[in-house]
Amino acid sequence: MRRVLLIGSGEVGAKHAEALTRTEGVDLVGVADPSPVVTPPAGVPLLARWETALDRFAPDVVVVATPPGTALAAARAAARGGAAVLVEKPVTLDPADLTAAPEDERIFVAFQPHFAPGLAGLLDQKPTVRRAAVTLECRRDRAYYRTWRTRYATAGGVLHQQAIHGLALALRLLPPSPITSCTAQVHRERRWAESEDRITATVTFEDGTVLTVNARVDSTDQPRRHELTLHLDDGQQVHVRGRNLEAGLGDPLSAPGDLELRQAMYRALPAGDAGPYHPSLFPLPQLRRTLEVIDHAYRTARNVSESGTAA
Repeated sequence: MRRVLLIGSGEVGAKHAEALTRTEGVDLVGVADPSPVVTPPAGVPLLARWETALDRFAPDVVVVATPPGTALAAARAAARGGAAVLVEKPVTLDPADLTAAPEDERIFVAFQPHFAPGLAGLLDQKPTVRRAAVTLECRRDRAYYRTWRTRYATAGGVLHQQAIHGLALALRLLPPSPITSCTAQVHRERRWAESEDRITATVTFEDGTVLTVNARVDSTDQPRRHELTLHLDDGQQVHVRGRNLEAGLGDPLSAPGDLELRQAMYRALPAGDAGPYHPSLFPLPQLRRTLEVIDHAYRTARNVSESGTAA
């Protein structure tokens, strides 16, 4: 039985708490949060400080579900203590924060859609991808933009908060080539927070590969979807489908639910330092390239006003 500590008891932390208590082979021994939004499961102790919780419980696994301001520090401290760590995206907004640290090899990013049907084999096979297209259509209401999500400096934008699952998957499959150009536009019509309602971007890399993004969180008449299309070197196309990639390469009608994907992610976490790791696990050091691409898109983006003109 692996002892698990959960750091963070907000909206996302509550999802982890429920999933962990329903996963065989793990024991949720404690929750750490100075101001919990959601009460921990019955019988699970709540501590205010994650530092105290790490010392008290000496967990085998730590799940970090806190905003970027504390996520990286908590994850690295847990990893230095010997735990396998799963940390919620975006972890940090600054790519420079992910300069190599020895403990980062024990930290993985919580991208549960990467455990969708067929994706482990795709990541293991690594076909030659020449073009990748990420599409996000969903709707976030005003209530979503509260507390730490209100400001870009603490939450980032649509690419950090929403489209990062597909972006990270695409960049794992594209060759690791430097960026040569980027064109992007951001739309802010509702102005419920500093984040945008929509962003489109085309990123070209030195080897000629291209990544395109069309992500919006103000959709009203389109079904929710977060999908990735891969154009392979041999002319074939691979489609990763779902409301949030969860159908993978399979049939959307039989896609696994969020609980099943989270449980697969927990089970894949390594015990000790033994490898190789499950292909769908996303090591923290790989996140730096994703954040660099996101940062580049926002730094070069033009703002589009309500009248549709770029500024």
